[in-house]
Amino acid sequence: MTTVGLNLIAQALSIYDSDLRLAVCNSRFQEMFDLPDHLVQTGARFDDTIRHMASKGEYGTEEDVETAVRQRVEQARAFVPHYVERVRPNGQTISIEGSPLPQGGWVTVYTDISRAKRSEALLRARSEELSDQVLTHAEDLAATNRELAATITALEEAKRQLTEIEARTRLTTEMMPAHIAHVDHRGLYTYSNRRLSSVMPGRPQDIVGMHIADALGASAFERIAPHLTAAYAGESPVFEFTENHSARRIRVAFTPDGTGGVYILSMDVTGETQARVALQQSHRRALAAQMTRGLAHDFSNLLTIILGMQSRLARMTLPPDANDLVSATQSAARRGGRLLNRLADMTSGRTLRPKATDMHVLLSDLKLLATPSMPQAMGLTVLDHMPDELLLLDAGLLQDSLLNLILNARDACGAAGQITISAHCIDQTWIEITVSDTGPGFSADALDKALDPFFTTKGGEGSGLGLPMVYDMTKLAGGDLQLGNTITGASVTLRLPYRAAPTTSGGLTLLVEDSEALRATFRDMLIDLGHAVIEATSVDEAAALIADVEDISLVLSDINLSGSGTGLDLVERLDGGKLPCVLMTSLPADDPLHVAALAVAPVLHKPFSAAQLAALIKPEAAA
Repeated sequence: MTTVGLNLIAQALSIYDSDLRLAVCNSRFQEMFDLPDHLVQTGARFDDTIRHMASKGEYGTEEDVETAVRQRVEQARAFVPHYVERVRPNGQTISIEGSPLPQGGWVTVYTDISRAKRSEALLRARSEELSDQVLTHAEDLAATNRELAATITALEEAKRQLTEIEARTRLTTEMMPAHIAHVDHRGLYTYSNRRLSSVMPGRPQDIVGMHIADALGASAFERIAPHLTAAYAGESPVFEFTENHSARRIRVAFTPDGTGGVYILSMDVTGETQARVALQQSHRRALAAQMTRGLAHDFSNLLTIILGMQSRLARMTLPPDANDLVSATQSAARRGGRLLNRLADMTSGRTLRPKATDMHVLLSDLKLLATPSMPQAMGLTVLDHMPDELLLLDAGLLQDSLLNLILNARDACGAAGQITISAHCIDQTWIEITVSDTGPGFSADALDKALDPFFTTKGGEGSGLGLPMVYDMTKLAGGDLQLGNTITGASVTLRLPYRAAPTTSGGLTLLVEDSEALRATFRDMLIDLGHAVIEATSVDEAAALIADVEDISLVLSDINLSGSGTGLDLVERLDGGKLPCVLMTSLPADDPLHVAALAVAPVLHKPFSAAQLAALIKPEAAA
C-alpha cells in the first residue's frame, strides 16, 4: 500500500535508512535515472546506486568513479538537509531536496524543473526592461517555492507512513489477550492498550499519565514492586502472582527500554495454571498407582489367606479367649481390605466427570445426608451464597469430599459443637467452599502432615486417607485446598475452578467431528434432544460457519480433528467464550491434551450416552 501511494507522487522520491540502504522508493525514481531493478529493491545499497549513476555519466565526466562515490557517501552520512539544482547529461534540469528523518536516514525528492527554467529564461529575455534586482528576486522566489513544495511533500509522506505504522501497531496490541504498556523512569504510564481491566478486573482502562501504583492498587503494586525495581536496574524479570481481588493467576514480564523506562506485558494464566495443577496431580496418581499396585496385590493375597485361616479357626472348638482373638483378627483383616480399596480409589485412573450442577441443590442434599449422623447437641449450618446458574462440577465426588470433611469435623468436635459450610464465588474465577468447626483445631503436626496418606489423629479409628482423597479430587479439578485454624476451631477451604455450564434449550448446534459414523450418531443424539444440527469436520470449517451463521447456540466438538488445529484451538476462536462449547475425546485421562481441555471446557469421554450428553447441555432432560 505504501508503494502504491508513493507512485501517485509526480516527483521521484527515495528513502534510505541510517545504514544507507534503500527503505522505499517510487517508480518515478527508477524511471528518472534509468535504474536496474536490483537497485530499487528494499535493502539496495546507496553506494551501489551512486556508482551505477556515476559510471553512466550522471554527474558529468568523473575521472575516478570510486572517488566520486566515496565523496557522496560521506556527504550522505552527514545527514544534513540540502537543496541543489543541476543539469543532467540529457539536458534535463532537476532540483534535489534532502531531509533527514528523526530515526536516522533521509528522504530525497527529485523534481523536474526544466519547464520552470525555460520559463525563467523566457521571462529574462522578455523582461529586459525590468531591473536586475526585480529579476533576481523573482528567481529567488521561484527557487524558494520549489524548495518549500518539495519539503512539504517529503514531510507529508513521512508523516503518513509514521501514522500508518502507529495505527497498525496499536491495532495489533489491542487485539492481543494481554495488557501491554510502558512506564517511564517515574513509574508513569506513557502507553497502554485497553486490556488492563480484562486481565485484572476492577482496574481502569484509560491509564496513560497515571502512576503504576495508582492504576494497579496498593496490594498488586506491592507484589510487583521488587521486580519493577530490578527492571529499572537493567534486568528482565518474568514472574507470576495471585491477584487478591479476583484470585486470578497473573504472569508479568518486565523489559527495560534502554532509556530508563520499562515495557510491561501481563496476562491472565489462571486457566493454564489450573490445567498444570490437574496434569501434575494426574502424574502423581500414575506414579502412586505404579508403586502401590504390586504391593496391594500381594497384601490382598495375604489378607485373603489370613481371613481364610481365621474362618477355619472360628469353626473349631477353641477356648473362649481364643474366639475373641479370632474375631479381632478377622476385624483387623477386613479393615485392611477396606484400606486397600480406598487406596485403590485414590490411585486409580478415575477421571472427573463434570456435569451441569445446581449448587443450591447439592448443598441442600448434603445437609440432608449429613444431619442424621450428627449428635443431638451438634449444629450444622449451610451458608449458600452461590449464584443461580448451573456450574460444571463432578457433583458426586464433590459431595463425597464435603461429606468427608463434615464427618471429620464432627469427630473433632465430640458430642457437641457447631459445623458451618460456607460457599461463594470469587469473581467468576473460583468456587470457594469452607468447612469450619468449633473443635480444638489442627495441631501444628496435623497442619504439616494432614494431607499425607495414612496420617491420622484418630488412632485405630481412622484410615488416614480421608483428607488426601479430598485433596486429590481438588487438584484433579485444577483447584487448591488449604487447612487452617480460626479463633473458634479448624477450617478446610476448597477452591475449585468456576466454569459455567452450557445452557441451551434446543436451538442450532454446530457439530464438529471428522468421523462420518460418529458424526451420524451424535447428530441423532442432538436431534432427539431438540437441537437442529449443522456439521463441520475441521477447525477452519467450523470457524467459517461460526462467522457466517448467526443463530448457533452451542458447539459440540471432538478434540482431535482432521487438518490443522484441535478442539482447543476452536474454543480459543469462539466469541470471547459467549458461545457455549462441549468437547469430546477418546484420549486417556492423563493425556496432556485431555487435561488441558478440562481447563477450558466440559469434556465428554467417548463412548458416552445420550443421557450423559443431556446432563451437560440440557440438564432437565437428564434429571
